Amino acid sequence: MRRALGTLGCCLALLLPLLPAARGVPHRHRRQPLGSGLGRHGAADTACKNRPLDLVFIIDSSRSVRPEEFEKVKIFLSKMIDTLDVGERTTRVAVMNYASTVKVEFPLRTYFDKASMKEAVSRIQPLSAGTMTGLAIQAAMDEVFTEEMGTRPANFNIPKVVIIVTDGRPQDQVENVAANARTAGIEIYAVGVGRADMQSLRIMASEPLDEHVFYVETYGVIEKLTSKFRETFCAANTCALGTHDCEQVCVSNDGSYLCDCYEGYTLNPDKRTCSAVDVCAPGRHECDQICVSNNGSYVCECFEGYTLNPDKKTCSAMDVCAPGRHDCAQVCRRNGGSYSCDCFEGFTLNPDKKTCSAVDVCAPGRHDCEQVCVRDDLFYTCDCYQGYILNPDKKTCSSKDSFMSLCPLLVQRLDI
Repeated sequence: MRRALGTLGCCLALLLPLLPAARGVPHRHRRQPLGSGLGRHGAADTACKNRPLDLVFIIDSSRSVRPEEFEKVKIFLSKMIDTLDVGERTTRVAVMNYASTVKVEFPLRTYFDKASMKEAVSRIQPLSAGTMTGLAIQAAMDEVFTEEMGTRPANFNIPKVVIIVTDGRPQDQVENVAANARTAGIEIYAVGVGRADMQSLRIMASEPLDEHVFYVETYGVIEKLTSKFRETFCAANTCALGTHDCEQVCVSNDGSYLCDCYEGYTLNPDKRTCSAVDVCAPGRHECDQICVSNNGSYVCECFEGYTLNPDKKTCSAMDVCAPGRHDCAQVCRRNGGSYSCDCFEGFTLNPDKKTCSAVDVCAPGRHDCEQVCVRDDLFYTCDCYQGYILNPDKKTCSSKDSFMSLCPLLVQRLDI
């Protein structure tokens, strides 16, 4: 029964002010220690799972409850309805109003949507008389927790829950009637406000009392009840208490828990600790060329000379020798996905492998002139020493005297 009622605590917990979510974390949370009254947004509904309930609110509207205070009680009820999983097949809600007399404002069978329930709550008027709490509990058993009024059959195993809100001392005997209600399978939560008699609350409530009896100083701070209900109904959840030994993620499992890990991690054989997964191991990623681990995930990159495609997975070779992509002074030569620099004819590559210097074409060993090399910009021509003449091959030289003795006619014609 108590585990089933833990679901109610989840619903009540959602009345807490929503706080900003923490980052990354993956989408899983740890609860703050009990007693703080606070939790991260989403902590309540991850720690508790809502199950169907037959839930009856019994509210005190005796003369000690001022009209403005009674309005705060109605606001409290409306906010609770907002957090419940209301429906014919989920949680059914009834509201009873009592003072010297008891009025069933609406039974469990009347409304199955939140808007109608809240509208009915807004119309409730105080009865302004005595405080007959025992009479109210008996009326709940006789007039509300019946199949005719919407309570589901026992074989449905739907928990029957009562939350009593009162600021006074009962003017009738509640001990026996409350005991009968508990024996009938009704779990009772007693909420005291202001001058409420704590002993009477303890007599009415189910065991254990520290989980079923609550108190607030005034109706003006009745919102404190949401925090107290959250702590009580989620306390049985080991993940909520923080008493588990999971290194990363605790997952509730039918009254117990299992450990899990954040994305990018895997559970170790001890079933408690986690180890980072090598997301870049072969077969674990979709990168075409290079996989780079990135905090439990990965990003793709490309080899030099390639660029990542818009799909962020595959790579395409880029023209590394396109203007602006290289730092060669004269000639860029592609070399696979990279490049190397070269120079024009007549120039040589400097030690920086980027810039070029003009070559001395007439340096020894660089030309084929027999006698004289004459530079002509980046080229050269051959010439001969005085007394010699350049042969037809434009490279070698012959003595002028020898030349004239062998070819006098030619010399005459040439007027040499």
